Amino acid sequence: MSKTGSCLCGAVSYTLTSEPKEFGACHCNMCRKWSGGIYLGLEVPNDSIEIKGADSLTTFASSPWAERAFCKTCGSSVYYRVTAPGPHEGRYHLGVGTLDDAGAAPLTGELFIDNKPKGYSFADKTHQMTTEEVMAMFAPET
Repeated sequence: MSKTGSCLCGAVSYTLTSEPKEFGACHCNMCRKWSGGIYLGLEVPNDSIEIKGADSLTTFASSPWAERAFCKTCGSSVYYRVTAPGPHEGRYHLGVGTLDDAGAAPLTGELFIDNKPKGYSFADKTHQMTTEEVMAMFAPET
């Protein structure tokens, strides 16, 4: 079964070749500014997504190891993608809100938990990673 999604205006759409099994939350300052709150992302291997309307995307290199893409027509945040060499290179992290139907995939993890504003928390227990742990996993060594 495939899943579909799009930006707000529909200029960019995508099809996933597999059903999402889980999604995560990111509390880093960049994700909060980019999404306007908690970024809820679904990790997708680069060979599991077909993007239509890619010419309507604008990308921004938000760090030395990743880029963010948004629709240049409506401004919707569409994905975050790891660009640094390594085991995560090319992985997409699609905004869960861009899915036409998010299905029953559970929230299983939180990144940059030490940056989370104190005013909220999730009811269910998740795997939580600090800034140091996330950087060790994704960021290229300098």
